[in-house]
Amino acid sequence: MAPWALLRPGVLVRTGHTVLTWGITLVLFLHDTALRQWEEQGELLVPLTFLLLVLGSLLLYLAVSLMDPGYVNVLPQPQEEAKEEQTAMVPQAIPLRRCRHCMVLQPLRARHCRECRRCVRRYDHHCPWMENCVGERNHPLFVAYLALQLVVLLWGLYLAWSGLRFFRPWGLWLRSSGLLFATFLLLSLFSLVASLLLASHLYLVASNTTTWEFISSHRIAYLRQRPGNPFDRGLTRNLAHFFCGWPSGSWETLWAEDEEGSSQDV
Repeated sequence: MAPWALLRPGVLVRTGHTVLTWGITLVLFLHDTALRQWEEQGELLVPLTFLLLVLGSLLLYLAVSLMDPGYVNVLPQPQEEAKEEQTAMVPQAIPLRRCRHCMVLQPLRARHCRECRRCVRRYDHHCPWMENCVGERNHPLFVAYLALQLVVLLWGLYLAWSGLRFFRPWGLWLRSSGLLFATFLLLSLFSLVASLLLASHLYLVASNTTTWEFISSHRIAYLRQRPGNPFDRGLTRNLAHFFCGWPSGSWETLWAEDEEGSSQDV
C-alpha cells in the first residue's frame, strides 16, 4: 500500500475515532474513578465488562464504516434480472430514473452519494464521522452501534464524574483533575449527540422512512404526490422488516400496492 493511502479521509477518521476511544478509556482508568476503586477491591468483572463494551462499540463502528452500505451494481447481476418484472409494476407516472452521475438505473429509495460516488439502496445519509454511507445493508448495524455507543458514553460519563474532586486552590485542582474534567465535558457532548441520533433514527425506523426522505420529501417524485409514506406498514412490520428483513419484497412492489390501495379508497 502506498504511503499516501494512509492520508485518505476514511483512514484518518477511523484512526482518530479509535485513538480517541482508547484515549478516553485510558484517562478513566488512570484517574481515581470508580474503575480504580473496583480494581483495588479486586472486583475485576465490572472493569472487564466496561472494556468489552468499549471494544464492542469500536468493532461495530468499524463494521458499519467499512462495509458495503448497499451500493447499486453498475453492471447488472443475474440475480437482479428478475427485478425487471417488479419495476414494471411501478406506474409510469413515477418511472425509475437513470442516475446522471454513474448512469445506473436507480431503484426506488436509492440516491447517489457524491462523497462515495456510488448510488446507495435505501439511502439514509452519508456519515462524515464514519466516512461511509448509511444505507440498506448497514443501517440496522448503525442503529445497534448508536445504542451500544450511548451505553458506553453514559457509563463513561458516570465514571468521569465519580473521579472529580473539586477543591481549592483551583490551579492545583486543574493540574490534578483538568484532563478528567475535559473528558467529562467531551463525554457529555458525545452523549447528547448520540442520544439525539438514536432517538431520531428509531423514529425513522418505526415509520419506515429515511433521513433523506424525511428532510427532502417535497423533492422526491415518489413521495411528493402522496399524502403519507407509501412504505409505512405499521410499527411491528416496519421493525420486523428493518431488523430481520421480514416481510421481504422490493420497495417497488410496496409502492405499487399502496398505489392500488389509494385508488380503491378513491
